[in-house]
Amino acid sequence: MGSAPNTEMRPVAVKNALLVGADPNIQSLVLRVLERGSWIVQSVPDNLAALATARGRAFDLIVTSDKTSGREDIELLRQIRRVRPHTRLIILACEGTSSDVITSMRERAFSYFSKPISLDTLADMIRLATEGPCWDDGIEVVAGTPELIRLLARCDVKTADRLVQFLNEIAELPDPERNQVATAFREMLLNAIEHGGRLDPNQYVEIEYVRARHMVACHITDPGPGFTLDEVPHAAIANPTDDPIRHIAIREEQGMRPGGFGVLLAQRLVDELIYGQNGNEVLLIKYLVSARPKSA
Repeated sequence: MGSAPNTEMRPVAVKNALLVGADPNIQSLVLRVLERGSWIVQSVPDNLAALATARGRAFDLIVTSDKTSGREDIELLRQIRRVRPHTRLIILACEGTSSDVITSMRERAFSYFSKPISLDTLADMIRLATEGPCWDDGIEVVAGTPELIRLLARCDVKTADRLVQFLNEIAELPDPERNQVATAFREMLLNAIEHGGRLDPNQYVEIEYVRARHMVACHITDPGPGFTLDEVPHAAIANPTDDPIRHIAIREEQGMRPGGFGVLLAQRLVDELIYGQNGNEVLLIKYLVSARPKSA
């Protein structure tokens, strides 16, 4: 007679989150995103209380108050990481500067938001922060000023989404250029990560981001061997004019995920899209019409 199957239920690991001085809307959002039963959410009134609490107990996620400045929250991050090196901290700032955002990246903040804060984007970022392995080495600032920043980004999709949010905060672009540049940059960065870096977390994409008075430029270089349009029939940009959706069938045949519109979309959102000789580097340029001086 066989033994009865082992039906012992193992306890589910419960994670801890800390909210600092959260307003009701943000608190409600966090409670909605973090799965009840899997997360315990604790609130404290200010950064001083947050530091004392984090010193006594490890938290998987900390979200700062949107009533404090970016500089104040960066100092909180520094203090916490001295005792909890891998704490994932999302900065919500009532005010800040591009320099603050760059400093937060150097100090390994998970993300950075300044007012007005998009609750939908914040919800997505909180979800990213609750997933995946240690992220500390995902983004490295090689050199950075508000006008020019050089970065290395790990070849995974979550790192790309984090980097887009950081660069949005650094550039401080007017609408509608903000969404256009962010969308185009994300598409080309994902292409570099997926096709050049092969989604290998041991590989990195190089990014140079320039914010001039009347333009934004993004230079992306991936670690791959490069390509020509003849070698990418799975991309919409390679479709013949009489068959604008040919790439969809090719992607299905090759078992690739839906998509392939990245380059075509980016071309329509920025003013210049220039590939290097080998095809593993691309330059995006967007001229800021709303920032140009008016004619006399």
